[in-house]
Parts: sequence; structure tokens; C-alpha cells
Amino acid sequence: MKKVTLIKGDGIGPEVVDSALRVLEAAGAEIAWEEHLAGISAVDRGEDILPETTLESFRRTRVALKGPLTTPLGTGFRSVNVTLRKEFDLFANVRPSKTLIQGGRYEDVDLVIVRENTEGLYAGVEHYVDRRHHYAESITIVSREASERVIRYAFELARSRPRRKLTLVHKANILKFTSGLFLEVGRELSGRYPDVEFDERIIDAMAMQLVLDPTRFDVIVTTNMFGDILSDLCAGLVGGLGLAPASNIGADAAMFEAVHGSAPDIAGKGIANPAALIQAAALLCEHVGQAKVAGRVQSAVERVVLRGDARTPDLGGDATTAEFTAAVIEEVTSGVRAS
Repeated sequence: MKKVTLIKGDGIGPEVVDSALRVLEAAGAEIAWEEHLAGISAVDRGEDILPETTLESFRRTRVALKGPLTTPLGTGFRSVNVTLRKEFDLFANVRPSKTLIQGGRYEDVDLVIVRENTEGLYAGVEHYVDRRHHYAESITIVSREASERVIRYAFELARSRPRRKLTLVHKANILKFTSGLFLEVGRELSGRYPDVEFDERIIDAMAMQLVLDPTRFDVIVTTNMFGDILSDLCAGLVGGLGLAPASNIGADAAMFEAVHGSAPDIAGKGIANPAALIQAAALLCEHVGQAKVAGRVQSAVERVVLRGDARTPDLGGDATTAEFTAAVIEEVTSGVRAS
């Protein structure tokens, strides 16, 4: 029985996390959950935004499933997500995008964004230059060590996939030192992976090419902010953030989550799409050595979305969160019986 830290999160977080837990139970996952608070839900109970008890649990288990957490715009506390990634050195943010809805804008999209997760503009090195707050400055941090480990991870991932192709995205034509260093490291490492096709794209051209024909790409590696933006773009290519799971991978710890936010405007209405969080839970199961469970869950989500009769409003349907979850559980249960 694997112990895993559970953070249900804010807004729609508890709803979609509960759906994922029900699906994993139906699929036969052997996980003992340690539930802890973070985000607004922790503050509302008089605790820190990221309580020490939550961090202690994660330090023990080294694996976490996390619902979406609210981060204020412009003011207030810094992102708990960023804090967790830095605290546990979760250097690779891995976001797959795969076509599940046939007849949509694109067919046969199957790509993965690997995003450097600890540096770049999101390192949080910023300040006001003057006392009147008329000028602000942010500093981009890019190191050779961090670049090497995330690009190496992306090469290994590309090597494990049928197409064996890696695209590095940068802005080295303008950001010659920071993006330039990231690109330099990628070019150096490419010589160690002769079996992986390597190419490079400037960020703005990459955004256009993804919209024109995303099927030409396989694994994409880039810096923190570019990866954040491109992964949302890629989610839009396959149906939206409701279908976008994410892994945060470190040397000895990992955290799994949905890409989407806490969506407070629909919290409690029972219409949130739990597919992304359910798929994130499947990725967690694969990570902890329960590959059969992961396969059952992922296949069940794909069949329900493809079938189309239990899609939530964000996918063009009218099903509730509970109805979508029930449909996935039915598919999972059928798969368990068949095996």
C-alpha cells in the first residue's frame, strides 16, 4: 500500500479530487491517502497558506496528488504551486496533450510539453526599482545545471516514445544569454542522443506552427514561462484545460495535478470537468508502479470522452461532474471484470 499526500485544493478542487479518488478505488489502486490542506482552504481554517504539516507529509511520502489552488492576481501571497515545486526541486513539469474528441479541430494530436519548473522568470526574483513603484524589474534565472537535467529528461522521454523526436523552444535571437544558454545546452546534449531527432524553434514561430499543424511535434522542451504558455495552447488544441493533466517530477519526489485553475465561479455547481485530475491520478499510479491501474483509468476516460454521452459543459455536453465520474467508473469496472 503506497502512502500518498493528498491536497484537495480550492474552488472546484475538492469536487474533482473526490471524483479521481472514486475512480482510483474502482480501478483497484493500492494507495493510502494522507490528506492535508494548502491554499485558501488552509487560510480559511486559520493556518498558513502552506502548513508545515502538509510539507512534512510530502517529505515522508515523496508523492502528492494536488487539486487546483487559488493564486491572487498581482497582490497577495505567492503561488503555492511554485513554492511546492521549488521546495521539492520538482524540476520537470510534464504536460501531455492528446486528441480524445474526434471530429474536433485537429485529429491525432499526441505531444508532451516538458517545461523547466524551477527557474526562469518564475524564480520570483523581482522588485520595484523606485520608491513610488513606477518601475518594476524581474530577473530571469537560467543555469546550465537546471537546463541540462530538464533537457536530458526530455531526451529520455522522447527516446521512449515511438516517434523519438524532440523540439527545443527558445528565444535566443533576442534573449541571447538566458535563452541562448538553454539552447546551447540542448545542442550539446543532442550529440548524446543520436537516435532522437532534434530540432529547435523560436517561441513565437512555435506558437504559430502548433496552431497550423500540431501533429508534426512529439516532445517539446522549453523554459518555465514559455512552457506554461505553450502547454495551455496545446490543451486548447485537444479540447481545453479540462482534459490536461500534469506531472511535476524531481529526482526523488513527484506531484500530480490538473493544469487548470480552481475555477471559483463554478465551484459547488456540480459541473466541473474532473477528467484532467483523473488522468493526473492515473499518471501518479504509473509513477508508483501501479501501471495496470493507470492503464484502466486512462482508457476509461478516453472511452467516455470519445463516446460523448457524458461530457461536461466545457466539452460541449450537459453532464454533471457526478455523471461523468459515474460513466468513467462504469468503464473502469467493466475493464476490471474483463481482466
